[in-house]
Amino acid sequence: MSWGSGVVRSGLVAVMVAAVFGGGVTAPTAGAEAGAALGELAGIPVKGRAPKSGYSRSQFGDAWTDDVTVADGHNGCDTRNDILRRDLLDVVTKPGSNGCAVLSGILNDPYTGETVAFQRGPGSSAEVQIDHVVALSDAWQTGAQQLDDFTRQNFANDPRNLQATVGWVNQEKGDSDAASWLPPNNSYRCAYASRIVEVKAAYGLWVTPAEHDTLERVLLNC
Repeated sequence: MSWGSGVVRSGLVAVMVAAVFGGGVTAPTAGAEAGAALGELAGIPVKGRAPKSGYSRSQFGDAWTDDVTVADGHNGCDTRNDILRRDLLDVVTKPGSNGCAVLSGILNDPYTGETVAFQRGPGSSAEVQIDHVVALSDAWQTGAQQLDDFTRQNFANDPRNLQATVGWVNQEKGDSDAASWLPPNNSYRCAYASRIVEVKAAYGLWVTPAEHDTLERVLLNC
């Protein structure tokens, strides 16, 4: 199978995440993380945004498919539940789902600093959503159009590019890049910027001049 520019490099380690991830994983120190990210940012091409024409969610495969070769792929569980199990505390899973389907848990949301109770159900599941750190539309306009279908599917389900967050902030962000939106929780911005750099470098995407300047400014102040 040819991976082309979509080969996923080890880069800065899987998850340049918050000081404390939802599941209690401690991240590297902000200074070391930012320094590594600045070095990687210097190698990412800077150019204008390509047209959005041709973009649709379907260009990145079936939503939350397990048919991927990134971390947690082919583990018998869909990506959304994989990320909920990773990012929530006190997780309760559905009996008979082989430990996959998350029924409830507690999210310490890095984007907002809020603590939110998650309860699976038609009127409550959307209170916790899964954000693409590099939005799919942004990726499409910064190089993903040139990736093959399977690599785009990997991109959409790569845990490094996914974060559980409260629904309202995910909707607020939409398909914004870092130049247009940063997490309201200032203490998470260094990790957020580092994750964008990690993902864009791994998949051979570029940054716009405005996004480059924003990422550089954030990382220099970590």
